[in-house]
Amino acid sequence: MITGRDNIKDQIDAFAKKGKPFLFVIDFDGTKGYVEHLDKCEEQDVLFHVKNIKNYSAKDVDHSPFTFNKFPLAFDKYSAGFDIVQKGIADGNTYLINLTYPTPIETSLSLREIFFRSHAKYKLFFKNKFVVFSPETFVSIQGRKIYSYPMKGTIDASIPDAYEKLKNSFKEIAEHHTIVDLIRNDLNIVSKRVNLEKFRMIERIITHDAELYTVSSRIAGELQEGYEERIGSLLYDMLPAGSVTGAPKKKTVEIIKEAEQYDRGFYTGVFGIFDGHQLQSAVMIRFIENKGGQLVFKSGGGITSFSDCQAEYQELIDKVYLPISDEADESS
Repeated sequence: MITGRDNIKDQIDAFAKKGKPFLFVIDFDGTKGYVEHLDKCEEQDVLFHVKNIKNYSAKDVDHSPFTFNKFPLAFDKYSAGFDIVQKGIADGNTYLINLTYPTPIETSLSLREIFFRSHAKYKLFFKNKFVVFSPETFVSIQGRKIYSYPMKGTIDASIPDAYEKLKNSFKEIAEHHTIVDLIRNDLNIVSKRVNLEKFRMIERIITHDAELYTVSSRIAGELQEGYEERIGSLLYDMLPAGSVTGAPKKKTVEIIKEAEQYDRGFYTGVFGIFDGHQLQSAVMIRFIENKGGQLVFKSGGGITSFSDCQAEYQELIDKVYLPISDEADESS
């Protein structure tokens, strides 16, 4: 493990200059990280599956039934944090903030089993300390093009007319506009000719006990020649991820820490792979941590002045799930 923002950034830049594929993992505060060549990760008990790149051989996955129970924090505790956030909004210190909390869970599956059985765009198992099965891209780089896909907006697909409600919700539309503007600003720091290519794409996510609709957009920019030698600097120019903080970032993070009163750790940090030519990375949401044998699922959602406390509390609970179905397998 590497500590210190400059140390992590410099290590990523050093690896990038060599042009040899590597994995990077950075916590929410940007002060703890892991950077390693891909061919050394498995021996250090770090497994990953990023798009079509993985560092483990095919496994025979057990599809037998499993147990999963969640024990959310009391509503009044969530409400207290929500009130702090709303005061910050009313005072003009933030206009979008991502409020999160930990939820203790019990399951018959180990973190390693969850990793192999889960279905997600980005998966990471880190030394039995935590597992991530994230649907959200942080940034991807192909050639000199950089893309971001901010995700903001979730609803239980079983709710009558859920798709239309999510699509037409004034609160969700306003929230998504805000996060898109924030990410456009972030990309403008590191690239040129930034443009919104696709606004509010809705997709369906299958979980172990329900289905959800989520919303994301696609934003693109053009990097300067030679960006490969400063990937660490490029990443840190955009951290922490806007979709899991809010806007404006600096003051919003201060309010987050006052309201949440817990250490996010690697949750809502980022991880990814640079293969020597292209970069793929994810925001570490859908995150389960092993805290001394107690599994804790960390989740949350975006809050604006239009937010309803009870609805936001329910969204936090709905996001505590395993993306496992009969159709999903470890190769997905």
